[in-house]
Amino acid sequence: MVGEADMKNSEYVEEALSLIDTHLSSVQSREILSGPEVSDLLLDIRLLLMQFESIEEPATATS
Repeated sequence: MVGEADMKNSEYVEEALSLIDTHLSSVQSREILSGPEVSDLLLDIRLLLMQFESIEEPATATS
């Protein structure tokens, strides 16, 4: 049985892959990419992975 966290993780992975595919298709024929374009893509992927990480680590209860 797939848990809710696993389904959310799968959604984030799919989002990241979609984001990468979209950007790759738009820059595939270009020889040079600007620094800001690469930085934006990496930041978008990083933010998605941070959401994935927050699901992976369950919150601990404090008294």
